Amino acid sequence: MSSQEEGDAEPGSCTSASSSSENDAPIGDVITVTIGATVPTGFEQTAAEEVKEKIGVDAIISKDRGRIYFPIASDKLFQVHLLKSVDNLFVVVEEYHDYPFKESKEETLLELQELASNLPWTNALQIWKLNRTFKKKKGFRKGGNGTKVKPTSSEATDVASVASLLVGCSVADVEQQELPPAGSAAESQTKAEVTANTEDSTPDSEEAEPKTKVTKFRVTCNRAGVIHSFTSNDAARDFGGGVQEFFQWKADMTKFDIEVLLNIHNVEVVIGIALTEESLHRRNISHFGPTTLRSTLCYGMLRLCSPQASDIILDPMCGTGAIPLEGAIEFNKSFYIAGDNNDMAVTRTVNNICHIQKRRAAKGSAPGMPIDTVQWDLCNLPMRTGSVDIIITDMPFGKRMGSRKKNWDLYPSCLREMARVSTPGTGKAALLTQDKKCFTKAISRMGGLWRRLHTVWVNVGGLHAAVYLLKRTTGVFGQTPEDVYESRGTVKAEGEEKGDEKGDKELS
Repeated sequence: MSSQEEGDAEPGSCTSASSSSENDAPIGDVITVTIGATVPTGFEQTAAEEVKEKIGVDAIISKDRGRIYFPIASDKLFQVHLLKSVDNLFVVVEEYHDYPFKESKEETLLELQELASNLPWTNALQIWKLNRTFKKKKGFRKGGNGTKVKPTSSEATDVASVASLLVGCSVADVEQQELPPAGSAAESQTKAEVTANTEDSTPDSEEAEPKTKVTKFRVTCNRAGVIHSFTSNDAARDFGGGVQEFFQWKADMTKFDIEVLLNIHNVEVVIGIALTEESLHRRNISHFGPTTLRSTLCYGMLRLCSPQASDIILDPMCGTGAIPLEGAIEFNKSFYIAGDNNDMAVTRTVNNICHIQKRRAAKGSAPGMPIDTVQWDLCNLPMRTGSVDIIITDMPFGKRMGSRKKNWDLYPSCLREMARVSTPGTGKAALLTQDKKCFTKAISRMGGLWRRLHTVWVNVGGLHAAVYLLKRTTGVFGQTPEDVYESRGTVKAEGEEKGDEKGDKELS
């Protein structure tokens, strides 16, 4: 990963970057670049382990939560699309670990504008060009099931000629790109899109060459920190103006060909080019519910539990089935049981399973998946005692689903039922919740059944949540002090309410 101060930019970088875009230099030579990836906050280490496992390189976890960086050779670029724990991918143009921001807002913005002409764009643009070949093949296979409106012939021709000007692709192979801003919501980053001036093209040149199209681009700024004298809008506008002046590209917020990323986290600055059109977490679900989990977060929870061959994995509150579906696809040597008490949730899960099966059949994959769906009562599961190896579920936060008040009764009951069906001594559970106070109190009463191993703090839709990794103790269900305590619960319920309130204050 390159680390270069502003004054150390190579003198020849301007010329080489310009020749790369205008003359379309061949990319036959193998080059090594740094790839950046946004991941669910809290699962950076899990993503780094996946990179090591699948690509064989060591990933660096950024100070900015929710990002990792790793090197890769251009001939192995396709491997980055095999990663399941990353949301968005981008190729790093340049990185500054300690960027010397000026105190004056005007000086800083002028410096950012001039920075665009001093960056080594060549390799990043070549990787972007190579990556388009992978995306085109992937998009072609998805075309049959896609819901996007196809562009008209005139629009397709315009986009094709624009892209071919930059990358030398054939008109038939070019497709529109509509990239969402790449970044993590965990840091409450403000995002802005550049509104750079597009008056560089003169009317005379347009009349002389009416069919010539320039490359369309967008700059997205992700900024976090309180030390800056400028806003994300300011940085995106001025840096985008510098990019436009250097490449003579045209700014377009929606129908752009290339997205330039400006990531600023305190004094760390990373400039990159996006490689993904949309977040990779939208890969399995076709029927969404009110609280559908991201597939990348589901993958991280599954990796925490290290599923083994023949394991029985249970999601007793499956919702749309995001967790068991991700497991059945990526850890297919285990068997998954998805259940919920809501008939609509069970229907969504069944529909999502059918969608994946049809997609696999279209690709010629073997039929069938190791997953089944049941409608049941969470606190009275139709499972034998000690028959489940792993439990992974997204518990009600008490926001969109359920309520905080109901959680005080639900959490202890479901934890006991999960302990009953889990294998004593070896059973594990990965439970996601935002109602941390209620969960902490409930788990404190389960000392004889569950032991907390690890806690991963995550951001779910802007909510500060946690994934609790638990291990089932060797205690026999029905013979622990917790069972005696719970059996008296109905008698002592009213008297315990005041005690619970006092305990809550102590915990907070």
